[in-house]
Amino acid sequence: MQIILLEKIANVGDLGDVVKVREGYARNFLIPQGKAKRATPENLKAIEDKRADLEKAATERLAAARALAERLEGMAIQVTQKAGVDGRLFGSVTNIDIVDALKSQGVDIERSMIRMPAGPLKQIGDYPLMVALHTDVVAHINVSVRGDTAVG
Repeated sequence: MQIILLEKIANVGDLGDVVKVREGYARNFLIPQGKAKRATPENLKAIEDKRADLEKAATERLAAARALAERLEGMAIQVTQKAGVDGRLFGSVTNIDIVDALKSQGVDIERSMIRMPAGPLKQIGDYPLMVALHTDVVAHINVSVRGDTAVG
């Protein structure tokens, strides 16, 4: 399916590009999220007319992401979970737990922005994680998982 991108999308293209993607990706994700439109002659003309506004909005989003990245870079957060004596957690620390910990420090991000390459954290320890705030902006944070061995 031919679509016109309304913002930069990693591994697909830049703002205003006409690209061919799979039907389901366009119909189920890009178009409903407002990231793309079908490549019809009317839409092509409308995008050309609004290109300056779209580029300005994209620049503002990038600047906001860079400002948040400066604030986040190197931030250390601590998450406490119940753990056994061997250091394994009962359960795991997920991106939702990390978003909640960041929210308590005044940083509001979406859980899909947290990059956990090894999956949920299941051991006590310190973990460096990435937060993808924009396709071009990534911040690094340190998550310290502490065990709560108090048995009630």
